[in-house]
Amino acid sequence: MRVVLGEDLVLLRDGLIRMLAAYDFDVVEAVDNGPALLRALVTHKPDVAVVDVRMPPTFTDEGLKAAIEARAQVPGLPILVLSQYVEQLYARELLSDRGGGVGYLLKDRVSDVAQFIDAVRRVAGGGTAMDPEVISQLLARRERDEVGSLTPREREVLGLMAEGRSNAAIAARMFVTEKAVSKHTNNIFAKLQLPPSEDDNRRVLAVLAYLNDTK
Repeated sequence: MRVVLGEDLVLLRDGLIRMLAAYDFDVVEAVDNGPALLRALVTHKPDVAVVDVRMPPTFTDEGLKAAIEARAQVPGLPILVLSQYVEQLYARELLSDRGGGVGYLLKDRVSDVAQFIDAVRRVAGGGTAMDPEVISQLLARRERDEVGSLTPREREVLGLMAEGRSNAAIAARMFVTEKAVSKHTNNIFAKLQLPPSEDDNRRVLAVLAYLNDTK
């Protein structure tokens, strides 16, 4: 599986290259700035891109902007953002594409290698991989009454849904029954005024669609 990597920190970039190679990924190019990242993405059209948000030359949002521009030129290009920051404006723009193949993970919350590799593969396959903290921060920006109506338990379920987990996986994580999880998810969809779906990826995309609805 071919990967383009955008990361300006040398040690982290080299570490990611070695890690991905160990799991049979082929890093076709690794770059350290926004313009080079855009060129690499459009040129190689990789199976998946792993990109940081803040890169040279200004260390603001070049990586994420390059990813969005590349996805506009190469529709459906799978993008996994791996960053220390939640850049809300551009995160919404990236995640607004309902075609899938997107993810946003926070570096300091990736707990193990297997979790990260699973996220890369899921995004490459057209799925989603969202850190619950990213979803939480995006939700916090919404002022609509239905968001505030979610119970703490429903917010916990929503966070696990955002990771792309099935009802069975959520039940195992929360030590409850699938029936209880199903009840929570139905309540979430009802409160957020979203159509329910049994497909894990569609469930996440439905939530992302809601988060990107500015009406």
